[in-house]
Amino acid sequence: MKKASLAGAFFVSAIWLSGAQAFCPAPSGLTSVSVQRVVDGDTLRLSDGRSVRMIGLNTPELGKQGRSDEPFAVAARKRLQALVDDSGGRVGLLPGKQAKDHYGRTLAHVYSAQGANLEAQMLADGLGFQVAVAPNVDLVACQQTAERSARQAGLGLWRRSPVLKAQQIQRSGFAVVGGRVSKVQRNRGGIWIEMHDALVLRVAPNLVGQFNNARLQALEGKQIEARGWVVDRSRRGGLQTGQPRWLLPLTDSAMLQVLR
Repeated sequence: MKKASLAGAFFVSAIWLSGAQAFCPAPSGLTSVSVQRVVDGDTLRLSDGRSVRMIGLNTPELGKQGRSDEPFAVAARKRLQALVDDSGGRVGLLPGKQAKDHYGRTLAHVYSAQGANLEAQMLADGLGFQVAVAPNVDLVACQQTAERSARQAGLGLWRRSPVLKAQQIQRSGFAVVGGRVSKVQRNRGGIWIEMHDALVLRVAPNLVGQFNNARLQALEGKQIEARGWVVDRSRRGGLQTGQPRWLLPLTDSAMLQVLR
């Protein structure tokens, strides 16, 4: 498919950037692609058949298999649709260092024709959570700033705190969890950070080098906030007596914040 360079269209003076547009300015040399439809708040279907999962953004899930829509899921899809429409149905892609996810979707940062990073805009609107999955972490800092602005203003998902206590987790899926660390240990399976008896965070062996190990070891007794995709260990048949039922794999150091 013929692709036209949007280098000129994506060059936007800082004078014209406002709000979320200033969080993650567009690089030069982006390529224009046509959007066939907006699947949900963080996924696009392109006219060339590709599905694009937006890097750094996780929006609430639309209802599937009898489940109801999560709060703000429909609002997130509508907002992303409006942003795509305002961009004339075409967006610019900045592919991630990891090009595809395990579903075969293209992983990319998405920009409007006016130079706005659409992940940052959605985060600034409070319609999604900032996530970091190595190695696609180049825009973590500006995306965190965008989310922080929505959190401080109490917008969207942050109107009421979505942060759960470890004991409140009831199902698998994405969650933001806060609480005190009861124990930290390291073994062949990586680094394990326990929060009460309900949840354990895990840094896999292949990711240990991306974390400050001394900082992790010093977490015991501290109040933290972590985010990621919670797994029910009891469904895997590997839950042993005394082990927390819920496991949250940490995909990058940005997914863990020390509060005090």
